[in-house]
Amino acid sequence: MEPESLKVLPLHKHPEYLRACCEMINEEWPRSETARMMSLQASCNELPTSLILVANTKSLLGHCKLTAIPSIPESCFVETVVISRAMRGKKLGTYLMRRVEEYCKSVLNLKMIHLSTKGQENFYVKLGYKVCAPISIYGVRLLSHSYSSAVSIKLDNPVAINPITQTVPGAFPPPPPPMPKILKNTDNTIKSNKTYMFKYL
Repeated sequence: MEPESLKVLPLHKHPEYLRACCEMINEEWPRSETARMMSLQASCNELPTSLILVANTKSLLGHCKLTAIPSIPESCFVETVVISRAMRGKKLGTYLMRRVEEYCKSVLNLKMIHLSTKGQENFYVKLGYKVCAPISIYGVRLLSHSYSSAVSIKLDNPVAINPITQTVPGAFPPPPPPMPKILKNTDNTIKSNKTYMFKYL
């Protein structure tokens, strides 16, 4: 397939591919059509973003979904990468990932990409990805700026709080929580059957 006939497009700007995209992803990772469509329809100019690989702007060849990593705002997580089964083995996955990296750098202004894989480590190593510790895509993204306005609450009967101890006079603090029980032979590492990888852009 000639590269000039290939394009990587944001799915939210081309909703005519939603149904085909849902079917292609569900062929690889079955899920309810409603849940999959809701996930795909969440694509936007920020994150999450779904990018699609099309040929001659007619046939859908691949998909990649990017989501935010709350603890690493300068990176995103590649949630899914899939090429149509009939088109595998033609270097389309490499082409898609290169365009995804360009999009992350130039449009989303990111500095890194993270992903997890099971069985495709060599593919990502060839693209320059390195193994890293597991990361979580859950949580709340912290804002990079602070708000100067404070919330004030007016009380009918204000109580004086000691400014040094931050307690109400005459009140006793609650007892400390019990010490955690230490289990013998515990391993504190995160268990995962996937390999986590990252790349600087």
